[in-house]
Amino acid sequence: MGLFNRTKTTTATTATAVVEAPAGPDLGHLSGDWTIDTTHSEIGFSVRHAMVTNVKGRFTEYDGRLHLDGTTPVNSSAELVIKVASIDTNQAQRDEHLRTGDFFAAETYPEMRFRSTSAERVRGDSYRMTGELTIKDTTRTVALDLDYTGSATDAYGAERVGFEGSAVLDRTDWGLTYNAALETGGVLIGEKVKLSFDISAVKAA
Repeated sequence: MGLFNRTKTTTATTATAVVEAPAGPDLGHLSGDWTIDTTHSEIGFSVRHAMVTNVKGRFTEYDGRLHLDGTTPVNSSAELVIKVASIDTNQAQRDEHLRTGDFFAAETYPEMRFRSTSAERVRGDSYRMTGELTIKDTTRTVALDLDYTGSATDAYGAERVGFEGSAVLDRTDWGLTYNAALETGGVLIGEKVKLSFDISAVKAA
């Protein structure tokens, strides 16, 4: 995906990075517009719980669009909109708490958004995409590390492309500061959140 380049939505100066990527595979056949297939993709996360283990979850409702330039990756772009209320950690009581004002305030801020501002090929099939992530009323810059996992024509004749990605965020940067002290020391919820992306996108007709 050498993919993504877009205009900031904040009041800061528009950022467009042009990075000379090391030589990599010719992905010119990927150039075009793509839509994320949510039935074959996953946006997940994990966070430390009680200092001893990780709680994992995902968002089940989202829309994403990519514009890929396989020949010149820096000309690519991406946009993702996630429905906050679709958070799923496989525990209903915890999910309801995450939707409240202690965390995402889903009724007031029903969506989180990502818009890319730059992309670069790191090496081979590996890329880095930078963009603006908005959660609640806060927008900050994040960098996603991505790997191109392949492309194919499926049984129904649709062209597909795949990517896997990851990022690490500090949730307090977006005002998600809720926590509780443990009797044995430390806190209930870690501040670092690991994001994971397993993306299958379909090319527009």
